[in-house]
Amino acid sequence: MVTRPASAEELARQLEQAPRTDRMPTVFVGHGDPQNALRNNAFTQALARIGGELKEKHPPQAILVVSAHWMTRGSKVCTAPRPRTIHDFGGFPPEMYRIQYPAPGAPEYAREIADSIPEIDASNVWGLDHGAWTVLKHMVPAADIPVFQLSIDPTQPMQVHFDLARKLTFLRSRGVLVLTSGNIVHNLRASFGRMSANDPRPTDWALDFDTWVRGRLEDRDFQALIDYTSQGLAARLSVPTTEHYIPMLYSLALADADEPIRQEYEEVAWGGISMRTFRIG
Repeated sequence: MVTRPASAEELARQLEQAPRTDRMPTVFVGHGDPQNALRNNAFTQALARIGGELKEKHPPQAILVVSAHWMTRGSKVCTAPRPRTIHDFGGFPPEMYRIQYPAPGAPEYAREIADSIPEIDASNVWGLDHGAWTVLKHMVPAADIPVFQLSIDPTQPMQVHFDLARKLTFLRSRGVLVLTSGNIVHNLRASFGRMSANDPRPTDWALDFDTWVRGRLEDRDFQALIDYTSQGLAARLSVPTTEHYIPMLYSLALADADEPIRQEYEEVAWGGISMRTFRIG
C-alpha cells in the first residue's frame, strides 16, 4: 500500500497541534578530528556530559544539525526518514568506516522548514555526515532521537546566514535541539606539520583569534562575529575558508537577548584547530 504524502496544509495542521515544549538550548560544537568518534578524551567526555544534561533537563524530540560538511548551492534540509551514515573522509583506520549511527530522520520537521522558509529547499539525498555523527555518537550514543541536517551555502555572506538562521527560532519551542558543528579556527594546512611532528601546540594567531571570539561571545557582540574579517591576518589564517565558521552563526542567531552562553570546552591545538564548544540556554 502506498501512503499519500501529507499536503503542506495537513503538515502545518499536524505540527500546529503538536505540544509546545520548554525552550530548547542550542549547542555549537568544534568537532575537530573525525577519529574523536573512537576516543575517550576530555573533549568526548564533555560531549557525553552535555548530552546527559540535555536528556535529563531538556530531552529533545528531534535534533537539527547544521554541519560544516554539507555544502550546497542554496540551503537544503534533509527529509530522509532513515538518514544514512556518511563516511565523508579518506585515509582513516578501517574501524572508522564500520561505524554506523542509525538514528531515524525527522521528515515532518524538515518539511515544515522547507514549507515555511522560502530560502530552504527539501532534499532527500543526504544523510548524517561526520560533522553530525562523530559528535552525536558521544552525546546520544543510543541513536534514539530523530536527527536531520540543514546544509550551508558557503558562497553566501555571513549576514545572510545569520538572518536565515533567525527564521529557525520557532524550532526551539517545538522540542528541536539545534546542534551546529564546525570549528572557529580551522586551518588544516597550518596544522599538518605539527600533527606529523606530534606537536599539539597552537600558533599565536590561532590563540589570538579564538580568544577574540570568546570575548565577543561574552560581550554578546554577534555583529562583530559576523564581521570577523575586521580582525585582519589572524582572521584570514584562522578562517581560510568559511564552511567551518558559518555553523557557529546559526547558534548565535537563535539566542535570546538574555540567554547565558556557557563555554563547555576550550582548546586550541595542532597549530590551527579550535575545539571551542558552547551552549546557549
